Amino acid sequence: MNYIISATTDIGIKKQTNQDSLSVKIIHTNQGRMVFAVLCDGMGGLQKGEVASAALIHAFQQWVTEQLPSLCNLPIEDYVIRDQWTNIVINMNEQIKKYGNYHQVQLGTTVVAMLITKERYYILNVGDSRAYEISDTLTQLTKDQTFVEREVQLGNMTREQAERDSRKNVLLQCVGASPEVYPEMFFGETKKDAIYMLCSDGFRHEISPDEIYAGFRPEVLLNETDMERNARQLIEINKQRQETDNISVILVRTF
Repeated sequence: MNYIISATTDIGIKKQTNQDSLSVKIIHTNQGRMVFAVLCDGMGGLQKGEVASAALIHAFQQWVTEQLPSLCNLPIEDYVIRDQWTNIVINMNEQIKKYGNYHQVQLGTTVVAMLITKERYYILNVGDSRAYEISDTLTQLTKDQTFVEREVQLGNMTREQAERDSRKNVLLQCVGASPEVYPEMFFGETKKDAIYMLCSDGFRHEISPDEIYAGFRPEVLLNETDMERNARQLIEINKQRQETDNISVILVRTF
């Protein structure tokens, strides 16, 4: 499996700092090429969200450097990735809380992390940043950990009501601002000639799924230049429609 990768972020039209942090890299292992991508959205309503998001990115980058190589000496098991990534998030939740208590500030971050191998993908999610697979359709791979998503799942609210509800950005948990944190994991088979997308919630508020699919379907993203151009175009549409959050997106094309 081969890959093309791209990452784009924008401070947006309102905020003074960009509290999103993101990283994507192609990794050469003895099991072949892999891609590791992680995107964190520091809490816009909390102070120093950029500190929380950057710290969690760094923790996952350390995992790629220090632990992934040894995992690649044997077939990678789902439960091993689940255990190691969950431990990272739990440990960082405690570290970020301690930092906040020491400096007397509140801070927190979402996280969506994804490892893509030639056969399988592994995703961790806390909060409302998302991962998608784009092939012949646009498929959301993660589930938002928000109040309205829980209400939809319980049958107390329709999807349309959730989109209009004033509480749609209320998170059930985030790293650094929750007493305890419970990441969700998602696994699946990697598709060839597909796009895998990670994004902060600021990227998707003001554009439709159809617009995302039109801009990011595999046949129009043939190289890194295409990916960066189309990502920037959709970010600018968000800004023209008065999206006030930071806006970030990672793209991975398989071929």
